[in-house]
Amino acid sequence: MARLPLIDPAATSGDVRASFDRMPVVLNIFRMMAHAEANFIPAMRFANSILHRQKLSHVNRELLILQVAQRQRGVYEWRQHVPIALGVGVTQQQIDGVEQGNYEDAAFNAAEQALLAFGREVIDNVRVPEPVFSAMRKYFSEREIVESILAIGFYMTMARLTEATDVDLDPAAGM
Repeated sequence: MARLPLIDPAATSGDVRASFDRMPVVLNIFRMMAHAEANFIPAMRFANSILHRQKLSHVNRELLILQVAQRQRGVYEWRQHVPIALGVGVTQQQIDGVEQGNYEDAAFNAAEQALLAFGREVIDNVRVPEPVFSAMRKYFSEREIVESILAIGFYMTMARLTEATDVDLDPAAGM
């Protein structure tokens, strides 16, 4: 049971209500996030930009989101993003590798291994050692590196929101 009541979308108004009305599925995470009314719309726009406008590939984005969920024990995000990851082309073997923290698994190509090593450092240590950063630069553009950091940070925030407030798990919404 969530530690705070979930916002009833029907009780909202203005841009928040319009945002809820456009959602194909109103997830509990959004109902919790709506408590922060001034942040809700900007956060939704930021999430949308991560999911739909980044140059970083969908597979790489989902690998990072799953990595955040695994390392931060974000049960809600894990449940929602496993089906999304599968839908964009992440393999079950890769999901298992992320779940086990085995980023050197043969399921990952060299670029994905560099990405996950980079993600681990950003998540766990904030600062990234030069060899790890250099490996990331070998495969990813400056834009993709910054997009990776922003995606990691956003999903770390979402893990904190759902776990600190004990947001009730929704069935996976998928794509």
